[in-house]
Amino acid sequence: MEILLLMALMLATAKLMGYVFERIGQPVVLGQIFGGLLIGIFFDTNPVIGQFANLGVLLLLFIAGLESELEEFKRVGRQSVVVAGIGVLMAFIFGFSVAQFFVPFHEAILYGAMMTPTSVSITVKVLMELRRLNTREGTTILAAAVVDDVLGILILTVAISMIKGGEVNYASLGEVLISVSFLLLFFLYFGPGLADRAFRLISRIDLPEAETAFALVFLIVFAYLAEHLNLASILGAYLTGLALGQSTKKKGIMDHVNVIGYSLFIPLFFVEVGMRIELDYILHAGTFAVLYTLAAIMSKILGCGAGARVAGFDWNSSLKIGVGMVPRLGVELAMLAVAMASGIIGPDALTVAILMVFVTTVITPPLLKWLYSR
Repeated sequence: MEILLLMALMLATAKLMGYVFERIGQPVVLGQIFGGLLIGIFFDTNPVIGQFANLGVLLLLFIAGLESELEEFKRVGRQSVVVAGIGVLMAFIFGFSVAQFFVPFHEAILYGAMMTPTSVSITVKVLMELRRLNTREGTTILAAAVVDDVLGILILTVAISMIKGGEVNYASLGEVLISVSFLLLFFLYFGPGLADRAFRLISRIDLPEAETAFALVFLIVFAYLAEHLNLASILGAYLTGLALGQSTKKKGIMDHVNVIGYSLFIPLFFVEVGMRIELDYILHAGTFAVLYTLAAIMSKILGCGAGARVAGFDWNSSLKIGVGMVPRLGVELAMLAVAMASGIIGPDALTVAILMVFVTTVITPPLLKWLYSR
C-alpha cells in the first residue's frame, strides 16, 4: 500500500511541477525531475517503482520512433544526414575528450555517447512562434533530429555492448555491429509491411484496445530481443516504434500509447530520475559538469553548423541550424538509465547529465530568437 501511495505522490508531483515549469517557460521534464529531487529528500525509490520507470523508458523511445517521419527525412535526406552525421561525430569527440580527464576510459565512451542525440521539441516551439518552422532551416533541423536519435541510440548500444564488465571489449564490436545492422534492415524494410499484416489479424479480436495491447506486446518482446542480443533494450523499443510509425495503424497506436505513456509510466520515469539524484553529487559536480555542459553546447553549434555549411547553407543559416540542434532532453536520460541499469556507470552521472539537459534547453530559445531578429 505504501508503494501505491508513493506512486500517487510521484504522479501528482510530476503533473504539478511540470505545469509550474511550463508556466515559467521551462520544459515540463525538468519540472518532473525537480519534483523527484524534492520527493527523494524524504523517500527512497524501490524495485517496483523502478520497473514502472523502466517501462517508461521503453515507452519514451517507442513514442519517439512512432513520431519519426521517415518520408520527411527522405525529402531532405542528404542535407540532414550531413548535418546530423557531423554533429554526432563532433558531439561524441567533445564529450569523450572532456570526460576522459575525470572518469575511466570506458565511462568516457558512454559520456561521449550521451552527448550525441538532439531533442528539438524546444527548437520546434520557438520556430513555430517565429513562424520559421516550415523554412529550409526548420525542415532540415527536424529531419536531422531523426538521424541524430537513430545514430545516438546506435552509438550507445554499441558502447554498452562493448564495455559490459567494466572494460572495452573490442572483440565483441563486430558482433554488435552485425546485430545492429540486421535489426535496422529488418525493421526498416520488412517491419511496416509485417506490422500491417499482423494488425489486420489483430483487428479481428473484438475486444477493447486489442491493437494497443499488441503494440505494447511487440514493444516489450523486441526490447527483450535486443537485450538478449547483447544490445540496449531502448534500441528494440525505438525500432519497433519506427516500424509501426510507417504502418497504416500509426495514428491509432500513437494516440492510445501517448495516453498510457504520459499519464503514468513516463512521468514516473522522470520523477524517479530526480529521486536518484544525491544532493552530495550536486555539490561536488563542479568542473566536470560545467565543462561537459559547455562541450555539449559547442559541439552541436560547431558540428551541425559545419555540416549545414558542407550541405550548401550559407553561414547565417548554418549558425541557426547549429543552435537549433543544441537542446538535449529525454533520450539522453533514457540512455543514462539503461547504462546505470547495466552497472557500467554510477549515479553521480545523473548530476552531470541533468545540468547539461537543463542548460542546453534553457539557452536555446533566446539564442534562436536573437539570431532570427538580427
